Amino acid sequence: MNKKYPCNLNNKLSLISVFVLLLSSWISLAIPQNRTMIPVGLVLDDYSSVRGKILFSVFQMALSDISAYHPSYKTRLVLKTRESKKNVVGAAAAALNLIKNEEVQAIIGPVTSMETSFVINLGDQTHVPIISFSATSPSLTSLRSSYFFQFAQNDTSQVKAISAVINNYGWRQVVPIYIDTSYGEAVIPFLTDALQEIGVSVPYRSVISPSATDDQIANELYKLMIMQTRVFIVHMTTDLSSKLFAKAEEIGMMVEGYVWLTTSGITNRLTSLNSSVIHSMNGAIGVQTHVQKTAELEEFKLRWKRQFQKDHPHIVGAELDVFGFWAYDATFALAMAIEQVIGNTSSFDFQKPNASKKSTDILDSFSISPYGPKLCKALSTTRFPGIAGDLMLIDGQLQSSNFRIINVNGRGARTIGFWTPHHGLVSKMNYSTSHLGPVIWPGESLSVPKGWEIPTKGKRLRIGVPVKDGFFEFVKVTKDPTKNTTDATGFSIDVFKAVVEKLPYAISYDFIPFAKPDGTTAGNYNDMCYQVYLGNFDAVVGDTTIRANRSLYVDFTMPYADTGVVMVVPVVDTNKRSACAFLKPWEWDIWLAIIISLLSVGFVVWAVEHHTNEDFRGKTAEQEVGKVVWFSFSTMVFAHHERVDSNLARLVMSIWIFVVLVLTINYQASLTSIYTVEKLEPTITSIQDILKKGENIGYIASSFTYETLKQVGFEDSKLRAFGTMEAIDDALSNSGIAGFVDETPYMKLFLARYCNKYTMIGPIFKTDGFGFVFPKRSPLLPDVSQAVLNITGGETILNIENTWFKKDGNCEDVSNPKVSSNKLDLRDFRVLFITTLVASGLALIIYIIRFSYKYRDVWNSETSICRRIGAMLKKFLDIDPNSHTFRGQQPDVVTTFPNNNSPESPVLIQNSNHSNTNYVSSDSDSDSGQQRTSAESPAEVHLLISNH
Repeated sequence: MNKKYPCNLNNKLSLISVFVLLLSSWISLAIPQNRTMIPVGLVLDDYSSVRGKILFSVFQMALSDISAYHPSYKTRLVLKTRESKKNVVGAAAAALNLIKNEEVQAIIGPVTSMETSFVINLGDQTHVPIISFSATSPSLTSLRSSYFFQFAQNDTSQVKAISAVINNYGWRQVVPIYIDTSYGEAVIPFLTDALQEIGVSVPYRSVISPSATDDQIANELYKLMIMQTRVFIVHMTTDLSSKLFAKAEEIGMMVEGYVWLTTSGITNRLTSLNSSVIHSMNGAIGVQTHVQKTAELEEFKLRWKRQFQKDHPHIVGAELDVFGFWAYDATFALAMAIEQVIGNTSSFDFQKPNASKKSTDILDSFSISPYGPKLCKALSTTRFPGIAGDLMLIDGQLQSSNFRIINVNGRGARTIGFWTPHHGLVSKMNYSTSHLGPVIWPGESLSVPKGWEIPTKGKRLRIGVPVKDGFFEFVKVTKDPTKNTTDATGFSIDVFKAVVEKLPYAISYDFIPFAKPDGTTAGNYNDMCYQVYLGNFDAVVGDTTIRANRSLYVDFTMPYADTGVVMVVPVVDTNKRSACAFLKPWEWDIWLAIIISLLSVGFVVWAVEHHTNEDFRGKTAEQEVGKVVWFSFSTMVFAHHERVDSNLARLVMSIWIFVVLVLTINYQASLTSIYTVEKLEPTITSIQDILKKGENIGYIASSFTYETLKQVGFEDSKLRAFGTMEAIDDALSNSGIAGFVDETPYMKLFLARYCNKYTMIGPIFKTDGFGFVFPKRSPLLPDVSQAVLNITGGETILNIENTWFKKDGNCEDVSNPKVSSNKLDLRDFRVLFITTLVASGLALIIYIIRFSYKYRDVWNSETSICRRIGAMLKKFLDIDPNSHTFRGQQPDVVTTFPNNNSPESPVLIQNSNHSNTNYVSSDSDSDSGQQRTSAESPAEVHLLISNH
C-alpha cells in the first residue's frame, strides 16, 4: 500500500471524492462483519483537559480513517482508555490495569518521558509493545527495550541544529536552563558535546525544579541576570517555560542584549500556548520540527477541525501540533502491524502464568502476550508516507531530522530558516544558501546581540574580613581617612579575588572590616561567622578555619588551604661527635653485608685462580687463608696486587670493584655530612611533655586553639595568648613558653622568618582547612567551591603563596630548618649486594663444572666416593702444569755469572728433572759472600752445572 489516504481534495474533484467515499462506505457495509476486535490501551494525562480532548479526538479520527481506508482488514482496534493523572505512579497503575484486566496487545502513551520510562519496563515483562507519540527524551532509548517504539523525534536530533544557530551568530558562551527531570537532564550532555565541537563553552547550568514557584524561578533568573553570559537555551515543558518567560519579562530579561533559544519541546507546542505567554517570548528563537505541507496534511487538519468543533463547540482556537500528527501516524502503524500478525488468527488470548508457581513478584502473575515479538518485528519494518512525513523506524526510533528555525514575534512565530542533516542551515528547504533571515530580537532590536556584557545590576555583596594584630600576610585591613575607604590585602584576599575571576558570572562586593568603631576587632572568628547567619554579612573572606560548630549555622566552601594544628618549639644542637662517628654513615646491616661480600668474593677468586695462578698459592694453609683475607680487604681500597687470569674471576672482580666504588662514594658523602652539617633537634617532642612538666604554652589570640588546648588538659594559668610573630619569638627565646600551638599556615609563616631557632612538631590535631563562609544554602556556594578547586589545582595558588609567604634567605625548609642526613641501610644497596653474590655464586658453580669435566677420568675411577673426592681435592691443590702461568717456565735452565765482576756471559744451567728454568746470578751476597741461586738446592745446582 503506497497511500493510506484518499485522493487529493480540491474544488474540481470534491464531488468525485465524496462519491468515492460514499461508495467505499457502502462496500464496507456489504462485507460480512466478522472482524476481530483487538484491544489496544491508550494512556493520556487527563481526558477532560483541552489537550486530552485534542489528542483523543485524533485517535478517534485515526480509527475511523483506518476503517474507511482499509475495509478489507480483518482486525479492528478498540481503544481502552486510562488516565495517568500526570504522575509516574498513575501511569504505571494505568498500564498494569490495561495489561491485566483488558489484556491489550499494545499500549499507546503515556504522554511524558518520565511516565513512559516506567511503562516500558512493564511492556518488557509482558511482551506488550509500548508506542510513544510524545516522549522525546533520549533517556528512553538507553533502556534498550525491544518493546518500545518512539514515534516522536528524539531530542538528540536537534542539538546539531541548536549548535548551528549558535555558531551562525558567533556566540562563544551559552547557559542552558532546563527542568530537573530525566526529560531535561538527558539531552544536556549531547547538547554540551555539540557546543564544544564548535568551540562554545557552557560556564554554568541552570536547573529548575518542575514544582518551582514564581519566587524560586525569579531567584534563579536574578542569578542569571548578574552573569556575563547573555545567551540562554531553554529546555523544559511548556507549563514551566510559560512561567519562566513570564517572570523573565517581569524582571527585565526580555530586553535588548539578551538571547533566548528554545528547544523543540516548547516550539512544537507553540500553537497551544495562550497569547500572553507567546507575547512574553517575543524575540526568542527556537528549533521546531519541520513537517512538509502536503494536500493530505491540509485535508486532515480541515476534517479534524470540523469534527472537533462539532464535538466541542465551547473550545475555541484549538490547533493541532506535530504531536497530534505523530499520534495519528502511530495509530495507523499499529493497525497495519496488528493486521499483519493477527489478521488470520482466530485466537489471541494471553498465555496464563503457571498456577503452581509461587512468587511474591506481582509481575510473575501477569499473562504474557503471545504476539508481542511478532508485533515488534512488524512495527520495526513498517514503512508508509504519513501525514507528518515518510514514516520509518530504525532501532525503534522515528527517523526525522529536519527542523524549522523560528522567531517568536507578535502572536505567533515566523520562519527564518531551516536545518537539515545534509545541508545544515539554509534559508529555504531544498536550497543551499547557508544563512538565516532577519530576526527581531528581545526588546524589538534588529542588531544581533553580542552574547555577553558586564552586568550593571545586582546586589553588591557585603564581605566581612577579620581585623588582626599580626600575621598580616593572610589578611590586612587598612583605612584611608582622607577618602573614607577600606582596603583589604593578603593571601586570603588574593585567593578570593582569583576565585571570583573564575566564576561564570560577575559579582560586585565590598570588604567590610569586622571591627569596632575604634578599629579593634569586634570578636573572635566564631562571632564573625555568626554575623553571616544574622545576615549582617553576605560572606566572610579570611583565614577562617572550617569547624564543625561553625557549620551548624553557616556553610563553607571547599578549603583553599590545608591546615592542621602544629606546635613550634626551640631547637638545640645535639650533634656530639663520638670516636666511632666513622661508623655512622652506614647501618650495621650494611657493614655486615660488606664483610660477607668481601669474604665471598675473595674466596671465589681464590678458588678460581688457585689451580692455575701462582699469586693465589701458598706453602701452608695459613698462607692460603692469609692470601684470601688480604686480597679481599685490599679490594676495598683498590690496593690488591695479585694478578687475576681467569675470565670468571675477572667478571666477579669487575662487578665487585663497581660496587666498592659506589659504596665508597656514598660513604665519603655521608661521613662528610656528619662532620660538617649541624644537627638541630627540638627541645620538646610532644604536647604531652609540656603538659606533664607543667610548663606554659602559647596560642594566637581569638583562635579556636584556645578551646583545643583546654580540652587537652591545660589550665588557664598555663595558657599565654599572643598576636604578633615578634611576641611569639620573644616568649620562646626567653623561656616564657615551652611551645607555641596554632595552625600550619601560621607556623610556616613564622618559621620562614625564624627557621634557625625553631622547628615544627606535628600535626598534633587535624582540621579541615581554610574556607570562605556563606549563608546556609547560598546559591553562590557551589560555584565558588568549584572555582576554589580550579584555583588550588593549578599554578595560581602557588603564585599567590610565593607572593605572600617569602622565606628567609637562609631557610631552605620551613617545616624542618636543619636536619642531619639519614643513615643508609641495606635497602639502599640491596641490588648491588645481590648482584655481587649472584655473580660470585654463578662463577663458582661454572668453575666447579669445568674443573670436574676436565678431570672426569679421576672422578669416574672405580674407587669409593671419599677417595674420588680426595683425589679431586688433590688435583685442585696441585698446580696445573698446562696453565699458561706455569707453562711459560717450561725450559728449566739456570743462568749464573762468575764470582768476579767481569761482564762475562751468564752460565745456563738446565734441570732435566724439572720443568722450571732457573737463573743463577754471579753476584756475591753482601752478607754471607755466598752465591745466590734460584735452584731448589746447592746439590741440584752443582748437578746442573756438571751436566751442562
